[in-house]
Amino acid sequence: MVEVKWKTVIIGLILGVILSATIEMLITLVFGMIVGLFGGAIGFLIATIYVGYTVSGDYKNGAIHGALVGIFMGIIVGIIGIILGVTLSGAAGAAIGLLGLVLGIIVYVIIGVIGGIIGVLVKDRRST
Repeated sequence: MVEVKWKTVIIGLILGVILSATIEMLITLVFGMIVGLFGGAIGFLIATIYVGYTVSGDYKNGAIHGALVGIFMGIIVGIIGIILGVTLSGAAGAAIGLLGLVLGIIVYVIIGVIGGIIGVLVKDRRST
């Protein structure tokens, strides 16, 4: 059974929010809005690589911790989407925001798992 290191998950989540927002803004300023959206994913991937590198254990442990960060990040982004949707479009915006919540969780979990595994692989490679 995997012992969850909540401190690492929380640090990864904070790092993910900061890196995603910062890299997305920088890439948007340089390349434009559409390309800038990938900056958020890149920032989040970097944060989950950190999480995978920090936790001890095998790739499964890194994947679980990365997925946990992804779940919480997806919830944060989804709640922001629901609030914006309700504010701008009422009930229809809320429905779209709810769909964004579900899709956000799925996408961020996938990115989190990939980043967590990469972090563990980098740590293993570095220690050999």
